[in-house]
Amino acid sequence: MENKLEHYDASDIQVLEGLEAVRKRPGMYIGTTDVKGLHHLVWEIVDNSIDEALAGFCDNIEIVINKDNSITVKDNGRGIPVDIHPKTKMSTVETVYTVLHAGGKFGGGGYKVSGGLHGVGASVVNALSSWVVVDVYKNGKIYEVKFINGGKIEEPLHVIGECEEARTGTTVTFKPDNTIFDTDIYDYETLKVRTRELAFLNKGLKLTLRDDRDDEDTQGEVFHYEGGISEYVKYLNKAKTPIHEDIIHLEGEEDGVMFEVAMQYNSGYSDSIYSFVNNINTHDGGTHEEGVRRALTRIINNYARKNNILKEKDDSLTGDDVKEGLTMIVSCKHPNPQFEGQTKGRLGNSEVRKLADNVFSEGFERFLLENPDAARIIVEKAMTASRARVAAKRARELTRRKSDLDVVNFGGKLADCKEKDPSVCEIFIVEGDSAGGSAKVGRNSMTQAILPLRGKILNVEKARLDRALSNEEIRTIITAFGTGIGDEFDLSKLRYNKIIIMTDADVDGSHIRVLLLTLFFRFFRPIVEAGHVYAAQPPLFGVKLGKNDTHYCLDEKDLDDYLNTLTETQRKNCIIQRMKGLGEMDADQLNETTMDIKTRVLRKITVEDAIAADAAFSKLMGEEVEPRRQFIEENATYSDLDV
Repeated sequence: MENKLEHYDASDIQVLEGLEAVRKRPGMYIGTTDVKGLHHLVWEIVDNSIDEALAGFCDNIEIVINKDNSITVKDNGRGIPVDIHPKTKMSTVETVYTVLHAGGKFGGGGYKVSGGLHGVGASVVNALSSWVVVDVYKNGKIYEVKFINGGKIEEPLHVIGECEEARTGTTVTFKPDNTIFDTDIYDYETLKVRTRELAFLNKGLKLTLRDDRDDEDTQGEVFHYEGGISEYVKYLNKAKTPIHEDIIHLEGEEDGVMFEVAMQYNSGYSDSIYSFVNNINTHDGGTHEEGVRRALTRIINNYARKNNILKEKDDSLTGDDVKEGLTMIVSCKHPNPQFEGQTKGRLGNSEVRKLADNVFSEGFERFLLENPDAARIIVEKAMTASRARVAAKRARELTRRKSDLDVVNFGGKLADCKEKDPSVCEIFIVEGDSAGGSAKVGRNSMTQAILPLRGKILNVEKARLDRALSNEEIRTIITAFGTGIGDEFDLSKLRYNKIIIMTDADVDGSHIRVLLLTLFFRFFRPIVEAGHVYAAQPPLFGVKLGKNDTHYCLDEKDLDDYLNTLTETQRKNCIIQRMKGLGEMDADQLNETTMDIKTRVLRKITVEDAIAADAAFSKLMGEEVEPRRQFIEENATYSDLDV
């Protein structure tokens, strides 16, 4: 009998033609087919319009969520060319939407600078949509082409009407294929965050976002910022207290590379530094960010030494010292960016490092010389941060775990689990000693650790690391996690795969949960980003159907849904109990409702958009009262805020 593993010839090689490859492996082109991938389709079409704006031919883009959950993107650019493409023998519009790597982003003829998926965006969106309609306004005519079933041409390009001779632009409407995506429902807030960001990054460009799914007639929201990234910094600092009035704005160009920085220091202790290349968020930084950070540290040290603020005996300020309380946007427009990693998370072009350093150094030096009062405030803040860093280093010694024996119970606080394999271990951070006691009795002691909190922990949004490390509850958390903190942080040393916040479903419980999330976001962000942090969901109701039969419901909607499944006679005989707080449950109840992996409900805490999360924590936990009041009023209709 022939061994099938030995049979290997040309017939075993599968060749996927055209857009079939995209439908077969969508993750290779858009990352995921979940809600994130769904929204990514919008940005691939919008990026084409943005490219027209970067080239100087478009100043108005409209994005509409239609009633059927399709998306329309409309611009007033030049309009995609409609003539026959010499290579494909199809119209250029059809070529752009059916041939991978066909677009004005190649060869340098169409666009000097562009974002998106390097020319595959339009065709990928077509491949992953159930239908697409493209209208082009050009030459006094309106041209239209329709595609169905992942890119097949249903109606070739043809003229459907006339328009004013001067009118140009492209309108694209598409409906994502619900056989490919986990969901086909668009989230307005998700689209709003990125639309606003694009408006900040492209000064003068007007973007309108409208949701037509509501019955109310709406004009949508308009995002238009003549100040560009300076207005972005102002927006991010809205809930913070700036320590100098002017936003520092620096820009320059060299060899076709445009470089721009906007920055302002505030009285807080966390930095908010975000960098972009061709409108793409380089969340892992890169050479453009490295050049700026290097120059920032050098220029502040030089200024402090020259003006005798930093004495000869004093150690130089570090990068961490000079970025405390800094909000900064770094934006680079590059004709040929080289990104490291599939997600374009890091810029690799080595020549950009020197360019960024040069542009930033010249502009920032000038600002410090022309604004001595602001310069002194900035330097003194960095020096205070330096002293705090030294104090934090001493305090950090207290959180180091020398051996397992050092953290057997932290003076009775931590009830650790017996298992030593982190992949199967989880720790419950519990509100109060009473709930902690029940949790210790009701847990699975092999894999579940319990850490009760006594009172509310320090709000780290209003405290430096040294003060945070002097807080006993925070020190206990750091030691229990095992990762260290600050520049010593090491995710591989995390002792638990799941960190579960377990608090009451009331105002106090919500406050404690937000305090913990603030701590995790500011000091342990990689733990959150890696998906290790969860919130327990204790039920609000118990429905008793008999002596030993109780069904638990998370909230009123869950209760209504469950009651609707009962017959009228069960329903009449059932007893609905509003559940007590965690501390009032006995060990069995707590285990059954909230801790048992077979019956519990956990909510994973994610940071999908770090910039939006940063702004939210600043509003909720920062010094400024007015932004917090406004935030609460805007979100008061929601039963819970999923940060």
